[in-house]
Amino acid sequence: MTKKVVVTGLGALSALGGNRYEFWDSLLSGESGIRPLTGDFPGQLKIVSAAQIQNFDSQLHFSADRLPQLDRYSQLALVVAREAVTDAGLDAIELQSAALVAGTGCGGKETDEQAYRQLYLDGRKRLHPLTIPKGMPSALASQLSMDLGVTGPVFAVTSACASSNHAVAQALMLVRSGMAEVALAVGSDAPFSFGLLKAWEALRVLSPDTCRPFSADRKGLVLGEGAGALVLESESHARRRGARIFAELLGCGMSADAGHITEPSVDGASRAIRSALHNAACSANAIDYINAHGTGTELNDITETRAIRQALGAQAERVAVSSTKSMHGHALGAAGALELVATILAVYTQTVPATQNFTVAGEGCDLDYVPNDAREMKLRCALSNSFAFGGLNAVVAVAAY
Repeated sequence: MTKKVVVTGLGALSALGGNRYEFWDSLLSGESGIRPLTGDFPGQLKIVSAAQIQNFDSQLHFSADRLPQLDRYSQLALVVAREAVTDAGLDAIELQSAALVAGTGCGGKETDEQAYRQLYLDGRKRLHPLTIPKGMPSALASQLSMDLGVTGPVFAVTSACASSNHAVAQALMLVRSGMAEVALAVGSDAPFSFGLLKAWEALRVLSPDTCRPFSADRKGLVLGEGAGALVLESESHARRRGARIFAELLGCGMSADAGHITEPSVDGASRAIRSALHNAACSANAIDYINAHGTGTELNDITETRAIRQALGAQAERVAVSSTKSMHGHALGAAGALELVATILAVYTQTVPATQNFTVAGEGCDLDYVPNDAREMKLRCALSNSFAFGGLNAVVAVAAY
C-alpha cells in the first residue's frame, strides 16, 4: 500500500537569512539577498553581484576538531538539517531508523581549489590527508548521517540545478514504499571559489547587476549559495506522534531532454511537469501556484513559460508563477531545496512570494508572474520546478494539508 507523505520540518540558510523564519520573512517583504560580490580572490573577476550568506561563523556551529573535516557546502547542509530536525520535533531514536538523501551540484569545490592552489602555486608536495573525504560530492551525506545518527538508507545525488528536487523525489519514494517512516532531504552548494566563478564567467549567462526573471530587460542569473532541508514522514507516523504538518508532498516528476548540454527543452520540461501531476494524481486545474526555475536568462524564461502552457493547458492562464531566485539568487544544487521550502510555506500560509525586480514582461513571457509584491490567495496545490544543465528535470508537487 502506498503511503501518504507529509512535510513536518523545514530548514533554510541563504543570502536571505540564517534560518527558515528569516528566509520566509525576507521573501514576503521582497528583501533582496543580491549584493556586490565580496571575498578574497587571487585574481580579477568580472562578476559584480552575488547572493552570498551574510555573517556565517562556522565556529559557532562546529567544534575546532570537526571543522577540518567540513567543506563549506557540508557546513551549510549540517546547519539546515539540524534546524529541520528540531523544527519537526524528532528524537534520536526516530532519526536512527530514518532515511537521508542529500543533493549537491558542485560538491566540495572549496576543498578542491585549496588543494590545487597548494600543489600548483605553493609547490607543496603533500596535501591534507582528509582532502578526498572532505571534498567528495557524497561528503555531505556522510557528515549528515554521522551528525544526526541516521543509520537507514543514506546517499547523495548530483544533477546540477535539479539535485535538490531529485533528492526530495528519492526521499519521497523511500517513505511512500515503506522503506522508511521518516526521511530527510537536504540540498546544499557553496560555489564562491575563484576557479568556479571564472568557469561561470566563461559561460556568459551571469547578470551584470541583479536578477530579473521573465522581464524584458533581464540580463542573466545571479549566483547564490545556501542550503535547504525538509523532513518527510508518512502521514500515519506524523499523526501518531502529534507532529505539526506543513503540507502534503503529493508526488514528483522527472525527465531528461536528451538534447543539448546547456539549452533547455520545452518538451523535456513539460514532460517533467506532466509526470509530476500524474505521479501526484493531481489535475492541472488544481494547480494554483508554481515556484518557477526562473533563472532570469533569455532562453530559460521563455522555455519554462512555454513548458508551463504546454503542460497545464488552459490552467496556465490562471496559475500564479513566481521566481524566488530574484531574491536568493541561483543556489545551484541547493536551489530546489530552498525553492521547495518557499513553495511549502506558500501553501502553508496561503501566500505567494513575488518575482522581484520585475519591470515589463519579456517577449514570450506571458503568464502571471506575481510582480514585486507577495500575494495572499487560495492555494490548493503547487509545483516547484527545477530544470538543470544537461537537460535533467525534476518537479515536485505539494498540497495544502
